[in-house]
Amino acid sequence: MYAIIKISTLILVAVMIPISEQEILDRLTFDNPWWENHKIDHRYEELPRRAYFSIFQDLLIDHSINRAIVLMGPRRVGKTVMVYHGASDLLSKGIKPEQILYLSLETPIYTGLTLEKIVSIFTRLHQHKRDSRLYIFFDEIQYHKNWEIHLKSLVDSYPDYRFIATGSAAAALRLKSQESGAGRFTDFLLPPLTFHEYIAFIGEHENLIQVDWDTQQETKSYVTHDIELLNQHFVDYLNFGGYPEAVFSDTIKQDASRFIKSDIIDKVLLRDLPNLYGINDIQELNKLFTVIAYNSGQEISLEELSQGAGISKNTLKRYIEYLEAAFLIKIVHRIDQNSKKFKRANHFKVYLTNPSMRAALFGPVIQNSKTMGALTETAIFSQWFHSKAINNLYYARWKNGEVDIIHLDESNQKPNWCVEVKWTDLPFDDNRKLSSLITYLEKNNLNEAALVTTKTLHGAKKINGNEIKFQPSSLYAYLLGANIQARIGRRTFIS
Repeated sequence: MYAIIKISTLILVAVMIPISEQEILDRLTFDNPWWENHKIDHRYEELPRRAYFSIFQDLLIDHSINRAIVLMGPRRVGKTVMVYHGASDLLSKGIKPEQILYLSLETPIYTGLTLEKIVSIFTRLHQHKRDSRLYIFFDEIQYHKNWEIHLKSLVDSYPDYRFIATGSAAAALRLKSQESGAGRFTDFLLPPLTFHEYIAFIGEHENLIQVDWDTQQETKSYVTHDIELLNQHFVDYLNFGGYPEAVFSDTIKQDASRFIKSDIIDKVLLRDLPNLYGINDIQELNKLFTVIAYNSGQEISLEELSQGAGISKNTLKRYIEYLEAAFLIKIVHRIDQNSKKFKRANHFKVYLTNPSMRAALFGPVIQNSKTMGALTETAIFSQWFHSKAINNLYYARWKNGEVDIIHLDESNQKPNWCVEVKWTDLPFDDNRKLSSLITYLEKNNLNEAALVTTKTLHGAKKINGNEIKFQPSSLYAYLLGANIQARIGRRTFIS
């Protein structure tokens, strides 16, 4: 018995041997190849930059405000690639390689190390001073316990260092950054590829899209000479186009469901959310997400969802909150035909933040699929993902009618404009199919603030005194992505 106890003790002691600082240094050197060859890995350098990169880079080199950048977004949308592109750009601007540190906190060797300890090892390695101009990237920071407290401390202690953190549990990151990092963090959200970016990535921008300038109004819009080809690209975008990696890989395109489900959805449902929130019943969470994904763009009630999924309402509310925190879904609330909110939000719409997730779970779509209407609405809504205006978007529903997207003014809660999303040209010639929209316009005095998306037709009509514009859904999705990106580029990211 004594021998067994002694052996067990020896094993325990062996397990507790700490990782040496030299091993940590070796790993840091491995993670930062530019310390030796003065450039980032060619695999990252060859990938195109996201449209949002220039905005991110402006933040990165702006030292006028002492803040850490928290780069957040869903899995596999290019956060790590953007970090590497940021490092590459810094090198091209003359920043010395040893002034840049990158590490992923998912790497086991860093487990248990404080952020302060890692920074200390790095600065001692290269003999940096407290007032040195350094750029320190912490990838997947949500895996570090109490990261927000430690990051805030670093920002306060080293005002000349630039700290950048990334994470996939974006809403959870944002909540903690706002609670503990008020005045010290700048949140930057990287969404899935917009349709505008997707067209640029596949090299079809110049072939398909032309800018139409209105010199009197000083505005621009977009037109296409081949709506059929643009629609085909739009369908491809619905199936796999939200993820940059999928755009350039024929292997992933041929089996997008495995890539998206196994590498993205399953990792969030089976690992990220359980780890962050202590969820025990993973199968229950997975079942709920499957039901929600199938009904993306459809109205859901808590009562019906509870009965259909076999989950209590209170548990449902928590799960929905978690799924939204992981940027898998977005909740949109309901108003009535007079644009009034409901006191009890028993009904709401749930949208996937990326329509490709539905195709991964239930199979790819083609242009005449029955689900094209709901997926088109999901895709159009997802273009707003990187705009604060998304929090002012609602849908209207009453006994005999519905309008898909309505923007309420933040100051007076009155509607500014509305959109009815269609994947058909029928409403262009048959006004009866727009009766709900007409009712809503008349109730809210929105005579010239309505758009109806179509499959191929473009134009404007006067219907019952209301000026209604028509635009193909694919072109409207492109326009949204381009305009939102342009507006983001003109504003300051301070939160």
